Order: sequence, then structure tokens, then C-alpha cells
Amino acid sequence: MMKKFHVQIKAYQHKADFDIEALDSAVGIEHAILDKMGRNEIIFAEDKHLQKGKCYITYEEIVNGIQSHQGSLPQEKIA
Repeated sequence: MMKKFHVQIKAYQHKADFDIEALDSAVGIEHAILDKMGRNEIIFAEDKHLQKGKCYITYEEIVNGIQSHQGSLPQEKIA
């Protein structure tokens, strides 16, 4: 079943916030993020407050327009 998620990527002193629609699984979310990256729909902004070498991907399910604070994948390597 497809669900909406809010995704934040923080890496290499840059960050991006965006929404995706994906299957409710790690692989489904990964594919939706990669598809969005492939279409150049993700805009990264500089964030000097992030520690060098730290990379994070976090996601939250959006239910009725509200984020649910559900999931986090801390310190996943972003290639």
C-alpha cells in the first residue's frame, strides 16, 4: 500500500526536506528517494551547523496531513 512520507536528508553540511509517496517498506522508501533524485527534484541547501562527516536520512509518515514522527535511519551512508 502506498503511503506519504516526509523525508529529510542531512549530509556533508547540506540538507534537503521533501515529501514522497512510497510503499511502506525500507526498499519502497529508498526507491522513491532515488527516483526523486534521478529526476533532480531534490534541492539541497547549505547548512554549516551540521557536523562534517555526519550523514542522516530521516522519514516520517504523513497521516491526514500531519507527520507521525515514526522512523529514523541515523548515520546511514549516503552514496
